Amino acid sequence: MGSKSQALLFHIQAECKTTRSRAGLIKLPHYSVKTPVFMPVGTQGTMKGLLPEQLEELGCEIILGNTYHLGNRPGTEVLEKIGGLHKFMSWNRALLTDSGGFQMVSLLKLAEITEEGVKFRSPYDDTEIMLTPEKSIEIQNCIGADIIMQLDDVVQTTFQDYDRIKEATERTSRWLDRCLKAHKRPSEQSIFPIVQGLLNKELREKSARDHMTKNVNGFAIGGLSGGESKDQFWPMVSLSTGILDKHRPRYLMGVGLAIDLVVCVALGVDMFDCVFPTRTAVSVSLFTYKFIIKTYDRMF
Repeated sequence: MGSKSQALLFHIQAECKTTRSRAGLIKLPHYSVKTPVFMPVGTQGTMKGLLPEQLEELGCEIILGNTYHLGNRPGTEVLEKIGGLHKFMSWNRALLTDSGGFQMVSLLKLAEITEEGVKFRSPYDDTEIMLTPEKSIEIQNCIGADIIMQLDDVVQTTFQDYDRIKEATERTSRWLDRCLKAHKRPSEQSIFPIVQGLLNKELREKSARDHMTKNVNGFAIGGLSGGESKDQFWPMVSLSTGILDKHRPRYLMGVGLAIDLVVCVALGVDMFDCVFPTRTAVSVSLFTYKFIIKTYDRMF
């Protein structure tokens, strides 16, 4: 038996005697998700080229949406009027939303980061947007995903400035407290804290231990798979899962390469997401059982 809450129940059904891998079931308000699970990314509420019915036929149980982009388009007013993202996209199964924090890296040239939050210049119409921990949770409460993320201070994984990494790690913990306080739907949606610290063992351990003190239903591991080598990446995953409660689901953010899925499941990770499969599909590529990719000419 794992974590218990009205918003999330986690049952560990089998465990490996050699590794940390396990099979489980996450019971969420909209659907029960078998783990380990890979979540395809539908940034703006859709998987390009596939209908929700087709995703169900493929056995997809949970997909991911992007808080920053959904907050811009269609916006909270539309989502609130229609009754949340599930109804907007005609999806009856589980949803997870990120916090918008990754845009600090992907849209860094458009962002200004302070203790208050992140000020973005919109890539759509050049207007300014202030994303605070409270605003991120407000948007995600409106979206209505089963699992939502805290706003974290995200730094590129290969960044070398210790002072900035330390600032971001400690700020993430402070922002977590603000997110938990702002959360208006705890009986319907579970906030996952995000362990940061990049490749620094001490900072990552401190972040994980700080988050373990919070009354939450699961954890996310962030700040990895951003260009570092495998012998840097995998030990940080192992360090994180070695600290985080085994009875609550662990979500490794932004990881989708086949070899990483296999290794990180063995390290105790339950949930993954990445844009890699859907972006690769645009080039009409095939994944073989040996993890070889055969690329053909684009079809469109």
